[in-house]
Amino acid sequence: MEKYKVGDLVSVKTEGTQYTGIVMPSLDEEVLVLKMKNGYNVGISKRRIVSIERIEGGKTPTYKRPELSLERREGLKNISILSTGGTVASRVDYNTGAVHPAFTAEDLILTYPELLEMGNISARSLMNILSENILPLHWKRIAQEIKREVEGGAKGIVITHGTDTMHYTAAALSFMLDTNIPVVLVGAQRSSDRPSSDAPLNLLSGVLAATEPIKGVYVVMHGESGDTFTYLHEGVKVRKCHTSRRDAFRSINTIPLAKIYPTSRRIEYLRDVEKVEEDPRIEVNTSLEEKVALLKVYPGIEGEIIDYYVDRGYRGILLEGTGLGHAPESIFDNIKYAIDSGLLVAMASQCINGRVNMNVYSNGRKLLKLGVVPCEDMHPEVALVKMMHLLGNYPLEEAKRLLTVNLRGEIKPSTRFDCY
Repeated sequence: MEKYKVGDLVSVKTEGTQYTGIVMPSLDEEVLVLKMKNGYNVGISKRRIVSIERIEGGKTPTYKRPELSLERREGLKNISILSTGGTVASRVDYNTGAVHPAFTAEDLILTYPELLEMGNISARSLMNILSENILPLHWKRIAQEIKREVEGGAKGIVITHGTDTMHYTAAALSFMLDTNIPVVLVGAQRSSDRPSSDAPLNLLSGVLAATEPIKGVYVVMHGESGDTFTYLHEGVKVRKCHTSRRDAFRSINTIPLAKIYPTSRRIEYLRDVEKVEEDPRIEVNTSLEEKVALLKVYPGIEGEIIDYYVDRGYRGILLEGTGLGHAPESIFDNIKYAIDSGLLVAMASQCINGRVNMNVYSNGRKLLKLGVVPCEDMHPEVALVKMMHLLGNYPLEEAKRLLTVNLRGEIKPSTRFDCY
């Protein structure tokens, strides 16, 4: 095989296919990654390669940030962008195929010059972590860094985040933060080196939302399969509902707060939203009880798994039950053992939409009699995080009571007919 290096244009033959593209860096020594002319990357197992022809040499992908002077502009709000990882805040050099993080204000504005018209942008990296590796300790750090930005003069916060667990982080921040400014999480389903990337529309929409006189924690992501608008979702009512679609995030048991059209700088509110015109303020409470388990109910589930959590010193178990909030009678004794041992045991539904109602069938009524707490219309991820927050701040009986009380918009008094 011909010798080649990162940045070279090569032609690769496998047993049944031929690829032409620029050699990209690869984290796996057994895989050759090429950036093809159409902008997409392809990974080729080196075991399948028959031959490699080097068409022309290229430079190893590097990036040198151009000099850029940022001046504060009167009449624009100070917006802080904090990066935790993911693909939304990155820049691509299409001459070499290099993709590098865009963690500074200069990088972001060079990539998205429209930001200059939206606000006075500052940006920094908090961490660079895959969202599936996010832990509660990371939620705490993000919350404290948001406080730092607000105390430094920020009137809106944007958090770039990987999409897999973004709805967990949004829920955690919703309960940890008491603030009168918008905190907006944004992500990207498709990386910025792909022609179909959703990163630009999502980030610009997120910054636009952060300039609004609204308060609380939100998620902004694509609203449809095209590139027309994004949705503004409440942080305690949003869930990732698709593995790969750009409009993967949906509001659950309600509708989004707004449609955002970043190209025309327009926001169309779909529900009444409280507008806030006052100096920024923030309070942070990062106390969490991390020994809380989420347990999915399924046919054949063995109750010993509940005993395991009790015996390991857990303080709460959230059951993701079937239908209106049910579990098989075969684990009732184990549930009773958990409750008698001082655990908070609660019930959410594994159905995506709808409301827990444990008074309809005898199974649910028996669980209520045991002391299982129904979680109303909260989806399981939010109920789990809320339980962690409550058990970290209140005695058991008060945590039980507050679990069914609306604190951050996580419980709606009724379910809209047009949200399913």
